[in-house]
Amino acid sequence: MRNPTTTLGYALFATRWLQAPLYFGLVAAQGVYVYKFFKELWTLILMCVSGHATETYVMLAVLKLVDVVMIANLLIMVIVGGYETFVSRIGLQGHRDQPEWLSHVNSNVLKVKLATAIVGISSVHLLQMFVDVHHTSRHALLWGTVIHMAFIASAAILAYMSGPMAAQTDRGHADRTPAGHPRAEPEAGDRRHGQPEPDAEGRRHGQPEREAPAAAPPAPRPAEPDADAEARIRAAGFPVRKLLEDFDEQHPRGFDREAVARLGKADFVAARRNVVFVGPPGTGKTHLAIALGVRACQAGHRVLFATAAEWAARLSDARAAGRLDAELAALDEHALLIVDEVGYTPFDAATAGLFFQLVAHRYERASLILTSDRPLGRWDEVFGASAPALADRVAHHAEVVRLDGDSYRTRRATSAWAD
Repeated sequence: MRNPTTTLGYALFATRWLQAPLYFGLVAAQGVYVYKFFKELWTLILMCVSGHATETYVMLAVLKLVDVVMIANLLIMVIVGGYETFVSRIGLQGHRDQPEWLSHVNSNVLKVKLATAIVGISSVHLLQMFVDVHHTSRHALLWGTVIHMAFIASAAILAYMSGPMAAQTDRGHADRTPAGHPRAEPEAGDRRHGQPEPDAEGRRHGQPEREAPAAAPPAPRPAEPDADAEARIRAAGFPVRKLLEDFDEQHPRGFDREAVARLGKADFVAARRNVVFVGPPGTGKTHLAIALGVRACQAGHRVLFATAAEWAARLSDARAAGRLDAELAALDEHALLIVDEVGYTPFDAATAGLFFQLVAHRYERASLILTSDRPLGRWDEVFGASAPALADRVAHHAEVVRLDGDSYRTRRATSAWAD
């Protein structure tokens, strides 16, 4: 039976649909501006054909057309971005004309874009005043300039504040993470960050040692992440930062380099697709999972990382506290969840049922990355009777990448012994 508090929350959340008619009203306003644009354009053409259009008139008329277009752009940004942010996702995934900014829009981004659009519109208005300066009073010029500078200052302050505000929000979510959620720990063998090399004892109590650095296909190094991306990366709980560029692609005997390069664009998160890395221990599954998680953070998505055992503990604690539904709903804030080390520890029927609830809850709604030492056809060894239904939902919209080869850690240990 659903918790009454959760039901009330869902009901309140459903009131967001009251905003939908407002956005359709803005669509009607967009139509008004289309009419206004072509009316002004037709008047300009008639004036030019009749020979009555002076240079100043043409410049003012063109600026008026630009002004109409900029306001229309502002409207479409509010309509599409606002609806996507505050009402419901728009299913444009895979559409060839999907706007680049739509995949990472949020309330902070939308406010900054609106502010800069308003500054642009104000600039056009001010330019119109200066072009027609002989017919504009000094009083109007003065106040037009002051108002324009006020818009610029407001946009600059908003842009400056949006970064720290988003970072503080992400840190707040990280601080509220339940005890079952993993905290970042240094990984053995991560020479990039100055960590010690792995050894035979370098694993956590009760857990197999982490995947060693593995490899990803050559790809251009991404631009330096901004403060918001860094905050998302810290909040994700990665045990260590891994990058696709650091993946030793010569180590695995075989893997689909093109698939990994394609996944590196992080488009699968916006498309709500899953990724499954399958292969023996030490072939780089965890490295690739973390690297894709970092790319997703840099693309504007919130990510959460944990091993399968840690996810089991987290979900079991939520069930014991009677808040499993609320926990699953809270995880919807994260566009991508990473489940590492599936298969290292078999689960009892109750825990396997919790994993099924997690997968079923996110099915076609959000993305998962899973790493496993065994193919989906053998997941019955881990999840028992829940395996067929669980694997079916995971694989339906998934990219399965197989890595073959010997363990990176075993190779390093063998090499060190030979030396």
